[in-house]
Amino acid sequence: MTDIELADAVESVRDQLIEAASRATGRPVAFEVGDIEMEFTIELRKEVKGGAKVKAWVVEAGADASRARGETHRVSFTLKPRNAATGQAWLVGNEDEADLSDFGATGPR
Repeated sequence: MTDIELADAVESVRDQLIEAASRATGRPVAFEVGDIEMEFTIELRKEVKGGAKVKAWVVEAGADASRARGETHRVSFTLKPRNAATGQAWLVGNEDEADLSDFGATGPR
């Protein structure tokens, strides 16, 4: 089984949205990105390296059938993409060159 952290799975969706926006630059039709509903089967594991903390790992489709009941959990959530610079709904495709410098930016950690 290939371990994929839940954060990596969500990051992959964000990367694909950025790629779609980049490909749509200069096209005559723009789409507003609506709510993104995500659902995963995850396994919670306690990592002992570097301090004990719990991480959520996405379980591959079909892999959960071989696991004991109770080891996996279903998690679902909705993401509402926004332009980080303007706070407005995010559009995929426009007439101007895409400025993605602030997309996904977060404040100080």
